[in-house]
Amino acid sequence: MNGLTGTTTVRHDQSMLTDDDIHLFNEGTHFDLQSKLGAHATSAGDGTQGTCFAVWAPNAGTVSVVGEFNDWDKESHPLKPRGSSGIWEGFVPGIAQGTLYKYHIRRRDGGYQVDKADPFGVFHEVAPKTASIVWDLDYEWGDGEWMSGRAARNRLKAPMSIYEVHLGAWRRVAAEENRSLSYRELAPELADHALRCGFTHVEFLPVMEHPFFGSWGYQTTGYFAPSSRYGTPQDFKYLIDYLHQHGLGVILDWVPSHFPNDEHGLAYFDGTHLFEHSDPRQGYHPDWNSHIFNYGRNEVRSFLLSNALYWLNEYHADGLRVDAVASMLYLDYSRKEGEWIPNKYGGRENLEAIDFLRSFNTEVYQRHPDVQTIAEESTAWPMVSRPIYVGGLGFGLKWDMGWMHDTLQYVQHEPVHRKYHHDQLSFRMIYAFNENFALPLSHDEVVHGKGSLLSKMPGDDWQKFANLRLLYGYMYGMPGKKLLFMGGEFGQWNEWQHDTSLQWELLEQTPHTALQRWVSALNRCYAADAALHEQDCDPAGFEWIDANDSEKSVLSFLRKGDSNQELIAVICNFTPVPRQDYRVGVPRGGFWSELLNSDADEFGGSGLGNLGGVEASPIGMHGRPFSLNLTLPPLGILFLKSNSA
Repeated sequence: MNGLTGTTTVRHDQSMLTDDDIHLFNEGTHFDLQSKLGAHATSAGDGTQGTCFAVWAPNAGTVSVVGEFNDWDKESHPLKPRGSSGIWEGFVPGIAQGTLYKYHIRRRDGGYQVDKADPFGVFHEVAPKTASIVWDLDYEWGDGEWMSGRAARNRLKAPMSIYEVHLGAWRRVAAEENRSLSYRELAPELADHALRCGFTHVEFLPVMEHPFFGSWGYQTTGYFAPSSRYGTPQDFKYLIDYLHQHGLGVILDWVPSHFPNDEHGLAYFDGTHLFEHSDPRQGYHPDWNSHIFNYGRNEVRSFLLSNALYWLNEYHADGLRVDAVASMLYLDYSRKEGEWIPNKYGGRENLEAIDFLRSFNTEVYQRHPDVQTIAEESTAWPMVSRPIYVGGLGFGLKWDMGWMHDTLQYVQHEPVHRKYHHDQLSFRMIYAFNENFALPLSHDEVVHGKGSLLSKMPGDDWQKFANLRLLYGYMYGMPGKKLLFMGGEFGQWNEWQHDTSLQWELLEQTPHTALQRWVSALNRCYAADAALHEQDCDPAGFEWIDANDSEKSVLSFLRKGDSNQELIAVICNFTPVPRQDYRVGVPRGGFWSELLNSDADEFGGSGLGNLGGVEASPIGMHGRPFSLNLTLPPLGILFLKSNSA
């Protein structure tokens, strides 16, 4: 035993918590809990250095701090309950940064005892170890210029092209037992690559601490800690800081929908179902073998709302993408009759989760009007991205899962059959502005036997690349923000595997480097031309030219900016048949320059195009006074721009 062993080493005359803190916590309206609960190295009133510990365990009979400092002795450092708040606290002199610890919790009847990691721990041991670590979060940020100007970059009228990344598998060091790069190693390489490809934002699959690497972070145990697999909290701040200083926004995946049943985590925390519902019809998620938060419990709401704001405040995140929102909204999500409990009105809507999500968006946008919240919501729930005051959930953006599903299904058809499925492309515009949409080609589409995006495409290798260029061009032409999962930008052949690196060696081959050039050209055009981004979420920014040429599998439309000065015509040929003298109607005369052509030589195409542009003829077509006589390349897309007023 070391010198800290003994009950006299815990003092109860020092606390981080005021009575107001406890009131707000129990009321469900404390939004800065991590500054009060957890472990905080500090000094007592008499100058003694040590650490304040505080943990919520209202149904415990005893709670003690165990760790290296007392040889994990369950008796030597007991905490004391703070009135009837459910919080146990105490000050342990001599404990400083770097100390490993857990809470040993005994239920009141003594029939259950367990060692738990700190729910508010900001740093944890590298898995499979599970102890929390006393740690401060001091860091000197250098991203002041980004933070002061990011409102313009994150607003709905700004271009938002998101590069989705799994930190552990983006790049690995094969010569060092296939290890993942650290946060600090990633920073310059990721920034350089994302900027070269023209992305505006990077989105990380959940970085919050998780015990099972194969969950990709979606089974979170340490909600307040970036994973120690890649370094310290300061190292993760460095990564975000570096990306910001190089002009890239950072979005974090956040998982308030469920949590795993690992013994050291939140599940059955104090010998009762504390964070989760006790009835499995409400508290157990059958798809993911995990627990569902009890959104009706005030203290759980304080925990989750504090956590969301923590990543925005402490880590300067530019947005939170909320995972599996549909599973939160519906009480019968993925359940059969009799496996769920209706709400008080007899319906299937989870009223407590709805209220929580509205509170989440209210608090985030009140404190950080320059960020975005993004919902992964896979149903037709109305007004997900509409203001709360009109009955919406208050998110800034919603993933358009319908577009993703329909489009990927369409492009996997052989081109000769596509004319029979034309509505899979045109249907989207019926609902395209019901929400503020982001168009995702995400990690979910390249796992579990689905194959990579490139491997999904029909035809020989040349046609596969042409189809993929066409798919990307169609996504960038359509209204909505953009998201592409890592590896898609250069055409990875293999399905994504979380325990291997991306196939970077493919960039030694011309078709893959050409595809990356195409993605870069799309991103730069999207960012530079207001017509392609200013009205992503406004029906005034889109107009069909011809949505009905199913026989030729050609789709054409206009994109417009706020001023209506710039117009861009987008024409897609979803067959390998080049089409000469294909005429499309346009609203004005003058020269229409060919901004982008996916069949250009530099992008790996056959070089068929329109020699830089076309002069509009005063020949009416598609209900418009002018028209363009075009050559449509095979499996190609054209972007033509008019600057005439």
